[in-house]
Amino acid sequence: MACRAADLAEQTATAQDSDVLEYLLEDQVGHLLRRAHQRHTAIFQATIGDDQLTPLQFAALMKLADVDETSQNQLGRLTAMDAATMQGVIKRLIARGLILRRPDPDDRRRLLLTLTEDGAGLVRMLTARGHRITDRTLEPLSPTERHNFLRLLCRLSD
Repeated sequence: MACRAADLAEQTATAQDSDVLEYLLEDQVGHLLRRAHQRHTAIFQATIGDDQLTPLQFAALMKLADVDETSQNQLGRLTAMDAATMQGVIKRLIARGLILRRPDPDDRRRLLLTLTEDGAGLVRMLTARGHRITDRTLEPLSPTERHNFLRLLCRLSD
């Protein structure tokens, strides 16, 4: 599929108050982001090496390894997951024996999460695979384009 999105962006920027512009789904940001996400998800599934692990579970494990111990709510914020989604992710990771959940001794309403030994071992194994997934996802881009793309995605996700 030929992507004309950059041309369309220029057209939109210069059109200001003109008549209705042509609207092609294939050139729209939401459609292109969804297609890129689908491609990334396919690469993730083919590369991660664990059929039970979802991208959200992977994110939770990797961030928990990064911060060591944190509350379930904080982990949800750090991984951009709502409370209901985070609860399901945590439930499945606990069932697999990859994380432990315990009450916070300072606030019994809050639950603290840590990796188990098995969870930490899986994180060590998945780290290199995570890098490969990123490299394969960004493969069509030059090093400069990769840098710019990631910088722009960061701006869009703020």
